[in-house]
Amino acid sequence: MRLFVGLELPPPVRAALLAFMGGVAGARWQREDQLHLTLRFIGEVDWHRAQDIAAALGRVNIRAFTAELGEAGHFDHRGRIDTLWVGVRPAEPVAALAKAVNQALAGAGIPPEPRAFVPHITLARGRGMERGLISATGWPQAAVPRIAWPVTGLALFESHMGKDGSGYHIIARWP
Repeated sequence: MRLFVGLELPPPVRAALLAFMGGVAGARWQREDQLHLTLRFIGEVDWHRAQDIAAALGRVNIRAFTAELGEAGHFDHRGRIDTLWVGVRPAEPVAALAKAVNQALAGAGIPPEPRAFVPHITLARGRGMERGLISATGWPQAAVPRIAWPVTGLALFESHMGKDGSGYHIIARWP
């Protein structure tokens, strides 16, 4: 099983993000069913470890908060842009939830994430997105919609690789 922990996005947020996407050659835009906020990627585990992970996540103390779409950004890999995203703010409660998730996962034997956490929603992936082309197209071509939503729980997702990108389904939720 290939797992990650994340936040579901309500339909109005997904619709706003879908309307915002586009305008970058070489980008593989996410489908509506792929939009989420990853708190922690876990990776491949067997069924028994998945049960341990679910039990550990059930002990995370989740405090509801309101999140809002932030600014557009990108991640680079070796000088090339490979991910376009929209940030989520305020960052502090999202980061605190990610930290609590990491602590719970450590109790289930999952090693800590070495990279710094950046609260974001991935919009597009692609190795062919040149920095100059993105600047030339003016991405993002519009302001990120200022839409807020209540965060009242987290979910454990399973990811399946397919010819049209990854497909996700939720195997457990915690309010």
